[in-house]
Amino acid sequence: MNKVNRILLYAANIMFAVIAVAPLIYALFISLMPPQQIFAFPPKLMPKSFYIQNYIDALNTAPILKFISNSFIVSLLVTLGQVITSCMAAFAFSFFNFKGKNILFVLMLATMMIPAEATMISNYLTVGSLGWLDSYKALVVPYLSSAMGIFMMRQYYLTLPKELYEAAKIDGCNSLRFLISIIMPMSKPVVGSLGIYTFLVTWNQYLWPLLVTSKDSSRTVQIGISMLQFSENQSFGLIMAGIVMVLLPSILIFIFGQKQLVEGMTSGAVKG
Repeated sequence: MNKVNRILLYAANIMFAVIAVAPLIYALFISLMPPQQIFAFPPKLMPKSFYIQNYIDALNTAPILKFISNSFIVSLLVTLGQVITSCMAAFAFSFFNFKGKNILFVLMLATMMIPAEATMISNYLTVGSLGWLDSYKALVVPYLSSAMGIFMMRQYYLTLPKELYEAAKIDGCNSLRFLISIIMPMSKPVVGSLGIYTFLVTWNQYLWPLLVTSKDSSRTVQIGISMLQFSENQSFGLIMAGIVMVLLPSILIFIFGQKQLVEGMTSGAVKG
């Protein structure tokens, strides 16, 4: 790539980055403006001073900290569950030989083509019959496994030499110990990638938490943040303050984990 093409590529990347980040920065600025400055004409792009009353009002209007706590607990439990089930299932598909393994793997992959909306009603009826509505179990249990996670971990495990497993068996190492003591430390990038991806997807869930929760004490941030809009329709500063508080954890996780996310997504990409 010559110098001109490299400059054009960097310029295009910067332009798209600005387009993606500008709305977030403007939402932050709006959250720090008093009402008279928000509705001023011509519109103000930056606050004259930091007006934190919007954040105080947001915390007093809705239990945002409780919503954030619920989302963090649910996202963490789902992430741990998917990492454990994906690693164990991928280990079986990669290192074990059993009858119907390929057929079972194809059937598992086929579930990725089923839209979540197609199974949501049946899942809701099942969760309701078990009495799990308005609880962490309804938000966590249906998402403890992931076909995409199993596929991603399997692709990475296929890049590891089978002789490593055979040598461990000769030394008296059982399968579970081999997975925990040898495979897991070697697969930190892909495990970190799966964990970050799962956490962010769970954090941003909306439709399923909307169906299975009705109490403020069990709602997640994506549902609870709407309470600010319904209670104060014209208080844009208050709404933006709530949105900033909701977005901040996921943005920080993405910023600090983006390198590992990219590395994990490309691990094993060339192995069939």
